Amino acid sequence: MFESIADKLKKSEKIVFVTGAGISQESGIPTFRGKDGLWRKYDAMKLATIDAFYEDPKLVWEWYEERRQNILSAKPNPGHLAIAELEKHRQVHVLTQNIDRLHQRAGSKSVYELHGSIITVKCTVCSFKGNITSSFSKLPPLCKCGNILRPDVVWFGEPLPQDVWQDAISQASSCDTMIVVGTSLVVSPANLLPVYAKQNGASIIEVNPEETPMTPSMDLSIRSSAAKALPELVPIVFPV
Repeated sequence: MFESIADKLKKSEKIVFVTGAGISQESGIPTFRGKDGLWRKYDAMKLATIDAFYEDPKLVWEWYEERRQNILSAKPNPGHLAIAELEKHRQVHVLTQNIDRLHQRAGSKSVYELHGSIITVKCTVCSFKGNITSSFSKLPPLCKCGNILRPDVVWFGEPLPQDVWQDAISQASSCDTMIVVGTSLVVSPANLLPVYAKQNGASIIEVNPEETPMTPSMDLSIRSSAAKALPELVPIVFPV
């Protein structure tokens, strides 16, 4: 199977990865919708909506601060590193639903954060936005203007950042191969990205331990984790 994928990649000039929580799971970051997913343990409506935030910003921030520290202590796994390595040999773009910045820390240069970043915070009133990796002394944290800061992530009911989304559509619509990694493909509109790639005639490859609603539409599916499958691709396609 890997040989047939390698043949497709060898002919590809532009490869786009669409990544979800599954690729970061092996770095110790919990997924949301798996059998041990975070949304099975917590009520999303109480933690990931703007209404919940304004109702109890301290509660929401306590949860996000715990996640922030977990993410900041995590390290890129072989899946992230394989994607960054592939970028040395081909035009590679990463369209990610993840908010952990592990792709960038692995060395990927062209990363589009569809759902924002937990490392970045922004003011709920003024235009302040910045990367903060240290712990906050008080929750909820306040901006210099005196108003509450919030994580710069997309919550339920909020639109994706439109500049990033339009760029993602452009990349998906112009790739030769799309590799969908560790995402359930049930979250809209990110699950439309393979459709844009297919309309361009791209080959679509899925890397996921479980089937997804779009598995029947895939050209190839690998039932394995990203950390195991992706490192095998690079030496096959680009032997030393």
